[in-house]
Amino acid sequence: MKFEDFEIDETEDFAAMLEESFKKSESKSDLVTGTIVKIDEKDNTAIVDIGGGRDAHLDLDEIRDEEGNVLFSINDTIDVVVMGRGRVSHKAAKSRVALNEFISEYNDSQEYIIEGVITKKNKGGYVVEVDGLEFFMPRTLSYLSSKPGVESIGKKVKAIIVKVDKEKGSVVVSRKELIEREKAKTDEIVGKLLESKEPVVGIIKKITSYGMFVDVGGMDGLVHYSQISHKGPVNPSKYFEEGDEVSVVALEYDKKKRHLSLSIKDANPDPWEDIDAIIGVGDTVTATVSNIEPYGVFVDLGEDLEAFLHVSEISWDKNVKHPKDYLENNAEVNVEVIEIDKEARRLRVSLKNLLPKPMDAFLSEHRVNDIVKGTVTSITDFGAFVKVGSIEGLLHNQEVSWDKSKNAKSELAVGDEIEVKIIKIDKDAGKVSLSKKVLEDSPVKAFAQSHKNGDIVTGIVKDKKEFGVFISLEDNVDALIRTEDLHPLKFDEVEKGQEIKGVISFIDTDNDRIRVSVKRLERQEEREAIEKLNLDQDDSMTLGDAFGDILKK
Repeated sequence: MKFEDFEIDETEDFAAMLEESFKKSESKSDLVTGTIVKIDEKDNTAIVDIGGGRDAHLDLDEIRDEEGNVLFSINDTIDVVVMGRGRVSHKAAKSRVALNEFISEYNDSQEYIIEGVITKKNKGGYVVEVDGLEFFMPRTLSYLSSKPGVESIGKKVKAIIVKVDKEKGSVVVSRKELIEREKAKTDEIVGKLLESKEPVVGIIKKITSYGMFVDVGGMDGLVHYSQISHKGPVNPSKYFEEGDEVSVVALEYDKKKRHLSLSIKDANPDPWEDIDAIIGVGDTVTATVSNIEPYGVFVDLGEDLEAFLHVSEISWDKNVKHPKDYLENNAEVNVEVIEIDKEARRLRVSLKNLLPKPMDAFLSEHRVNDIVKGTVTSITDFGAFVKVGSIEGLLHNQEVSWDKSKNAKSELAVGDEIEVKIIKIDKDAGKVSLSKKVLEDSPVKAFAQSHKNGDIVTGIVKDKKEFGVFISLEDNVDALIRTEDLHPLKFDEVEKGQEIKGVISFIDTDNDRIRVSVKRLERQEEREAIEKLNLDQDDSMTLGDAFGDILKK
């Protein structure tokens, strides 16, 4: 409980101060019965004969009704209090009469607690008005600050009547005694709560963004939002309403700030202490969606447990843009527990694991080498993803076109419907590889129609690898010369852009491969020379002459 700043000066002479207050009342606030002798609407004043040859002025607003009509006439008698300087007050008279009636009926064997507003202030204390009655509250009994800038006029206060002087018509009240009683009560409540550490039932008085104020036996304590649930910090307004009853335990009490900290979660069993008996990995449970974020969904499993459903675990569809497209708050869903981290007190669940796997449905309808139609769903630096049936297959850049200068970004757009061939299915990894270029004749196939093994060809060096040299024979037709087939050329001396002649040693149209051999070219030229020699030689030529020509070459 928080009380206002206060200042107590015990050096004040309370008796003298009270007596001075009474004297002022007697000298300036005499209650008399007068007679109205004149009413001046223009000056908004009535002249009242208060006896002894004295007339006084009365403000007409004090004797008007709600509609503005004057309630008294000339020669009417009226109770007034002499205020001094030729002025009287009917309002003060009614208050004095009412106060006298209250004093006359006052029973000192009973306790009177009042609640009013401070209307006046003097050196000795304050005047507290309660339903038209004015009570005096000495400063030493006020628990109000006298510091500059701290205004008391207009402040609502609760106090207890501590003295009634029927002879002088004065009532003294004390805010100090009431506050000290509440402090004592608070200390008693706090002492019991901290000593027993047993849960008690409290009533939620107010809910804020940082927690809830709970009344426990007449005292308010704060349940911070981190002390509401074993799930972790939560928004209290999502789980409670003002007026709800809750079980709480006391954590600590700050005497200086008079601040009591309470906990709801400590008043209830911690599910993580016996988590293995409550839930296990692989279990299917029914949960309630409690919070949706772009990166995933928090679900309430009951038993004061909360789990996280990552966006990747919502659907087999890899293009989930936002979880709210699939789930809504307070919806009940069946999920599978996929992780329990006791140390981090974290649970992870999956929704998609309980849904039919797209790969199973795909395999029931498709096989490798099937030609299918699909829709381009996304394009990346390495290729395009194409939706075919219930899955998305990858069309790698190298499978887009036989023209190596083309790729997915240059040839395709999201939303395009294309025809592709299934070239690989990895069931365990859930991956499908597609090809668009295999539906067209490859440049190698076209090349093979006019070339065969043993043909002599010339190519330009495009690239060098440890295992050999790649040469370009025609547009989009490359061939490999393995290192061991380069002889008599030396690998280290071969440069990009160099022209090399060799013999086609291998054509694989199915896998789009061609190999060329320089080494074989040398043997083939020797063999062709010998064959030519056998055909063209005459009696005048010797073998030495023939081989001499070959060696020269």
